[in-house]
Amino acid sequence: MLTSLFISARAYPSLITNSSLNPNQNPSSNVAKTPKFDQFKGNRELSDAAIKVPTAPWMKGPLLLRPDEILDTKKRIKSRNGEEKTFKALNRRESGVRGRKAMKKIVRNVEKLHENSDSEETQMDELSEFDYLGRIEEKPESSGKRFGGKMPWDREEEGFILRRTKKERVPTTAELILDKELLNILRSEAWKMRKWVNVRKAGVTETIVNEIRSIWKSNDLAMVRFDVPLCRNMERAQEIIEMKTGGLVVLSKKEFLVVYRGGPSYSAEETNSGQDEISSSLYEREADRLLDGLGPRYMDWWMRRPFPVDADLLPQVVNGYRTPSRRCPPNTRAKLSDEELTYLRNIAQALPFHFVLGRNQGLQGLASAIVKLWEKCIIAKIAIKWGALNTNNEEMADELKHLTGGVLILRNRYLIILYRGKDFLSDEVADLVDDRERLLRRYQHFEETKRESDIEILEVGTNGKQSEETSKTGTLLEFQELQRKFGEMKTRNLETEAEKARLEKELKSQEHKLSILKSKIEKSTMELFKLNSLWKPSERDDDIEILTNEERECLRRIGLKMNSSLVLGRRGVFDGVMEGLHQHWKHREVAKVITMQKIFSRVVYTAKALEAESNGVLISIEKLKEGHAILIYRGKNYTRPSSKLMAQNLLTKRKALQRSIAMQRLGSLKFFAYQREKAIEDLKVRLVNLQDCF
Repeated sequence: MLTSLFISARAYPSLITNSSLNPNQNPSSNVAKTPKFDQFKGNRELSDAAIKVPTAPWMKGPLLLRPDEILDTKKRIKSRNGEEKTFKALNRRESGVRGRKAMKKIVRNVEKLHENSDSEETQMDELSEFDYLGRIEEKPESSGKRFGGKMPWDREEEGFILRRTKKERVPTTAELILDKELLNILRSEAWKMRKWVNVRKAGVTETIVNEIRSIWKSNDLAMVRFDVPLCRNMERAQEIIEMKTGGLVVLSKKEFLVVYRGGPSYSAEETNSGQDEISSSLYEREADRLLDGLGPRYMDWWMRRPFPVDADLLPQVVNGYRTPSRRCPPNTRAKLSDEELTYLRNIAQALPFHFVLGRNQGLQGLASAIVKLWEKCIIAKIAIKWGALNTNNEEMADELKHLTGGVLILRNRYLIILYRGKDFLSDEVADLVDDRERLLRRYQHFEETKRESDIEILEVGTNGKQSEETSKTGTLLEFQELQRKFGEMKTRNLETEAEKARLEKELKSQEHKLSILKSKIEKSTMELFKLNSLWKPSERDDDIEILTNEERECLRRIGLKMNSSLVLGRRGVFDGVMEGLHQHWKHREVAKVITMQKIFSRVVYTAKALEAESNGVLISIEKLKEGHAILIYRGKNYTRPSSKLMAQNLLTKRKALQRSIAMQRLGSLKFFAYQREKAIEDLKVRLVNLQDCF
């Protein structure tokens, strides 16, 4: 074997020089000198000869391999690149590589591989590569389950898609009654109409019906346009318009309905009621059963059924009406927690509206109906009519809460929701409680009379005489005497004492708050004093240039026509303002300064400060839309400062802002302190008046 290796090496000396490399050399230099193994593919005689292969730096000996065992690196690199491309293709959003079609192709290819692998030829080829490994016997049942179970793409039944069933179109009354030719003619004329009757929030009122009938005198068709809320439910609007006018709706487009006058006389209510009994859902039937007996229904309802009760048709005053008696169960609180309130609001969202209300007062009839409803349902949901005049939902809710004693859990401009409360008692339960209390009082009276009869008679001697007295200890008589003796105190005195204690507590609290405010005022005054000490305003120069009236008027007009201006903010006059003023004077003689101060005295003070600091001449102060404009003339002998434009005696921009904030804070603190002092004086006067009442 060794001799054959050396002979093969001698036959190909180029391989010896390329392969016999020192393992310590740099492997990167060997890449370019890799042996060419393509020449062995044609020569089968030399295929058995061993070849030295380039080794890694950490290998100490040579590596000898047969030519058929050498890997083709080019094919491997190509296969890896193919794998990367397929992986990227699966993640990219391209047509044909993802989705249902791509999955079908993958399943089809896998099925083909499965069929080829099960063929006998491939099985024989695979077995010929092994030496006496034996054949694994497979049961015919397991041929379909090669991987120990059902594959993901195997399906017992073909898949099917459930499409959304379209809602069956219910034919309208006009389509059932009128002929098709007449209906088509009417619809073609309806599409040409451009005038309509507006239905406002109040709904289809008598005036709307009269307007439609007046149009029918000259035309067979009348167009109606619906406003909110009926425009949100045009099916209900069609029912209402047909019921009240007696016509037939031949065309419906968006919020418009076209009504035909020539329909035969029929009772819309009877047909609707007959259809409702058949087509109404269980939800509507249960809601109708809940509202039966509470009052007349509101037929102009703009939302889905059931129709709520019209509270405006209920009586305003009910004879003998009383607020229902309430008794909270033991170990419970009548007040609702936040979680309970949220839970009740979530329940009320799914409930239908029970009543519709459009007036603010006279709600005893509605209150009695709500109490009847509370015996079946714990929540009463009331809608407020759209378009009703002078409705006040706050006043409605307050009166209903006072009449029923319920808990208001939600109120807005559209609805009112009342909860009956944990302490609500129905009429039957309230009667049972009253009977039980009456029975307990009877037993108590019987017990007291029995105790009095069994009390021992005590003999008490006074001045040699014996007197008989009956002991009243622990009896009802003793309690009544104590109540009569100590109950003579007027309740007014108790109220005044409580009011006096409350006022004293409030006075103490106000005085404490006033002391805190005074300490804050002292602190802010000290800060403002420090900032003011840094500002040393310059005095006004007595030697001022004299301007004639003509010159002053000319300069005033020039300044008012100027577009460029210098705006003073909350910082007031500081060194940056002086720099900006000199920059304006560099190009023009007059500078316009705009201040936002509203008090004129403060504006005059600012103008004099600008004149003194800039050594200019104040021309005038004008009132503009933006604020007050201060016009300053630089003077005839003006010389621009050479070294520094900023004034050294003024505050910086940051200090000026701090001064403005300190002044604002001090003013607000003084205002609040004045309010506290006034409140303290009022409390002292009220305490004096209470003491005079004693």
